[in-house]
Amino acid sequence: MYKYRSFMKKFFLPLIVMITLASGCKKIDLCTWDDCQATVPPQETQAVQTYLTNNGLSATPHCSGMFYRIEAPGAGEYPTMCNNISVHYIGRLTDGSIFDRTTTQPVLLDLSKMITGWKNIMPRVKPGGRVVLYIPPSLGYGPYEQRDQSGNVVIPANSILIFEVDLLSVQ
Repeated sequence: MYKYRSFMKKFFLPLIVMITLASGCKKIDLCTWDDCQATVPPQETQAVQTYLTNNGLSATPHCSGMFYRIEAPGAGEYPTMCNNISVHYIGRLTDGSIFDRTTTQPVLLDLSKMITGWKNIMPRVKPGGRVVLYIPPSLGYGPYEQRDQSGNVVIPANSILIFEVDLLSVQ
C-alpha cells in the first residue's frame, strides 16, 4: 500500500496540479462571439447580393456572407452574447411579406439565443441604433420552415431574411 501512495504522490499529484494550474490560466470569455466562424455557401451570398442590386439597396458585406446596413450607430456600450437586448423589429421575406414584428411594446431577447445573423451584427450597434440585416438562409433558419401557432408556414425553408431592428437598450 505504501508503494502505491508513494507512486500516486510522485507522479499523479504533480500532474493534477499542473493541469489545474494550466486550465486556470486559460480564460474562456463566454461573452464574445466569433462572428466569422460560420460562413455561408457562395450561392447564398450571391442570392442576397442579387436581391440588394435588383432593389437598388446598398449594404455592407460581412465576413460570414451576410449583409447589413447601420442606419444609426446609437451610443453607449455594445451588446455582447451575455446581454439581453430590448428591441423593436420587423422581419420580412424578399417578397416584402412580414413574417414577424414587435407590437407597440419592445421585446427583450437573449442575444446568445438568437439566430446567427443577429449574433453576427447586433454587437456592432449601440443602444438607440438602427440596423437592417440581410441574412442568408444558413445564418437564419436554413432548410427548416417556420410555422406560426396555427401551423401555417410563415418562413419557407431556405429563405433570405430581412430584419429592420431598433436597439433600444442593452441589459
